[in-house]
Amino acid sequence: MRAVAIRHVAYEDLGAFGPAIERAGYALRYCDIGVDSLAELDPVGTDLLVVLGGPIGAYDEASYPFVRDEITLLETRIAAQRPTLGICLGAQLMARAMGARVYPGPATEIGFVPLALTDAGLASPLAPCADAPVLHWHGDTFDLPEGTERLASTPLCANQAFARGANILGLQCHPEVGAHGFERWLIGNTQELAHAGIEVTALRAEHQRLAPGLEARADACITAWLDRLEH
Repeated sequence: MRAVAIRHVAYEDLGAFGPAIERAGYALRYCDIGVDSLAELDPVGTDLLVVLGGPIGAYDEASYPFVRDEITLLETRIAAQRPTLGICLGAQLMARAMGARVYPGPATEIGFVPLALTDAGLASPLAPCADAPVLHWHGDTFDLPEGTERLASTPLCANQAFARGANILGLQCHPEVGAHGFERWLIGNTQELAHAGIEVTALRAEHQRLAPGLEARADACITAWLDRLEH
């Protein structure tokens, strides 16, 4: 089976999701925006597609034309109900592909905040994250796409996760962030952290304290989702 992860910036990769995807039998490769061509991707034939996060807006196609290309790809794929996971920007692009609005949220949400799961969320692959801290790093939010179920919320963001059936999953949060690679996030977002008044040393220490639990929950969540997919 083939899995492709669309990556917008190098440090926002599959993180702790990657080993579980490969363990499930997928040959995994990255499609790096700005380097690789989206035209080479088969929107329906690819067995698993993951659209990762990034620092741009899902409504920025005037400045970044590839946004429209990603939405077009996702429209085709979601219509075919092919296994698709979106994380942060990826979830926002999925929401747009499903006809929902994406827009600036009430405030920037950066840090480790527990997820409050809905009843649907407790019955979903996100169950291991119930009331547990995961990484959040976003300023935008989206309306719940038509035909989806809300799975999780935080006080700042009502729509933290949604699903349509077993195969379509969007995550505003970053449960893929586990024990490794977080320093790259701190380096890549230096200006944003300074603008938000967030102490880098405190955020690093919080990650180090939570890392073992983050890693275990990430593996449990993605494994549960992969086990339920309908190919």
